[in-house]
Amino acid sequence: MIKLTRLNAREFVVNAEMIEFVEALPDTMISLVSGKKFFVAESVDQVLERVVEYQRQCQKPLFSGG
Repeated sequence: MIKLTRLNAREFVVNAEMIEFVEALPDTMISLVSGKKFFVAESVDQVLERVVEYQRQCQKPLFSGG
């Protein structure tokens, strides 16, 4: 999940794996595979950074032990 901000300044979280595409119209619109669309305050690049960081976190081992 990644945290984003709606245009009315309210924060929400979205499942990053459900994002189909992100575009600037000029506001950033996120389209989910379900067909839902959200306009957010973050730029396309900021959304991309959060998705990449989310994916990195998913790659980390849950624990490092023997």
